[in-house]
Amino acid sequence: MDLNQPAGENYANPQICFFHVLFKASALAFYILSALFFDSFVIIFVVTVLLAALDFWVVKNVSGRILVGLRWWNEINDLGESVWKFECLDQESLSRMNKKDSWLFWWTLYLTAVVWIVLGIFSLIRFQADYLLVVGVCLTLSIANIVGFTKCRKDAKKQIQQFASQTIASRFSSTIQSAFSVV
Repeated sequence: MDLNQPAGENYANPQICFFHVLFKASALAFYILSALFFDSFVIIFVVTVLLAALDFWVVKNVSGRILVGLRWWNEINDLGESVWKFECLDQESLSRMNKKDSWLFWWTLYLTAVVWIVLGIFSLIRFQADYLLVVGVCLTLSIANIVGFTKCRKDAKKQIQQFASQTIASRFSSTIQSAFSVV
């Protein structure tokens, strides 16, 4: 992940980028500004968590697949064990991914979690356990996507390395075979 925003390149998927940021910003903005407009904790809790859940779903199922070519999910196998599943585009498609889209995806993914942590610290300082619950749910959804996509990215890199080493080994083997078949 590059720390500096890529220059000279436009977003390839501006609508997806917009919605990727929209739900994150709306959940955070509603949580921060809701105290000005609502006295009901229940409304604040329900709307904030609903917006964070929409963000979770959009990131996991739409923007992650389109902006960075990754998708993850978790299944329970027949033995009752949790199994992570990962999908990524092939190497050629991954190399064509837009750098600016990728930059926006990763930075907003991590930055949102950091903001929720800061809001959680403020809730702790102000002794607002109920609002800490809201932050905890939203932070959990953010961290779930961070963990899922980070594992998916590592799995994709491992698959690329395996493919590269298999290709090199195959080429080497065919070169050796053709060298000995000439003799």
